[in-house]
Amino acid sequence: MTTPTAAILIIGNEILSGRTHDVNIQYLSVNLNKLGIHVNEARIIRDEESKIIETVRHLSATHTYVFTTGGIGATHDDITAACVARAFDRNLIQHPEIVQILKEHYADRLNEARLRMALVPEGSILINNPTSKVPAFQIENVFCLAGIPLVMRSMFETLIPRLNQGPKIFQKTLTCALTENTIADDLATIQTEFPEVEIGSYPFFNPSGEFGVSLVLRSTSLDLLEKSIDKVMTLVKRYVSEWKVE
Repeated sequence: MTTPTAAILIIGNEILSGRTHDVNIQYLSVNLNKLGIHVNEARIIRDEESKIIETVRHLSATHTYVFTTGGIGATHDDITAACVARAFDRNLIQHPEIVQILKEHYADRLNEARLRMALVPEGSILINNPTSKVPAFQIENVFCLAGIPLVMRSMFETLIPRLNQGPKIFQKTLTCALTENTIADDLATIQTEFPEVEIGSYPFFNPSGEFGVSLVLRSTSLDLLEKSIDKVMTLVKRYVSEWKVE
């Protein structure tokens, strides 16, 4: 089974300025990987028209799916919908279903600014929004979601049935009190022996002043994962008597 791939595109000056802390990349990465969709790339870009258009076109052409967050609100700097429309050479239209939702939600408080949220690329498929009502949209293989984490998560949950899932990705993490350069060469040998297993080495420094490393192994084959983690444990126990596998 072919593994679908995904790219994540975070759009917003507030992220790059440091004012807002992004948590959407982590959420999307964790949940896409659970679905067997391999996240190959994540980018954060400014609210800049040419950059959004260029990036969306490139990511759409090189991945099974693209997930954008941010820039679909009602203010002047919410330009994602217009840029995505241009990326696919589509007209930007006022979607009647979104207009009706806005009328019901805002009633006499509906104004021209809020109506901007009804603008989507022509031919879009709407993405339900259980949290704040106003839908997001999908155009071809690009899913444009809200930037607010709670809203984005509820939108993502509703679109899961649309996604082609890949083989389940199994994971094991071995953590021990070793510096990673102690085992680097031997770990590289194990990686060569198990090319179908992704092996990552992530050093850390704990509060007690000790160095340690987390070795993360991932594979779509549970058998290969078990064999490779056994090799890693054999390697580690040459140097330490304690480790943890999760």
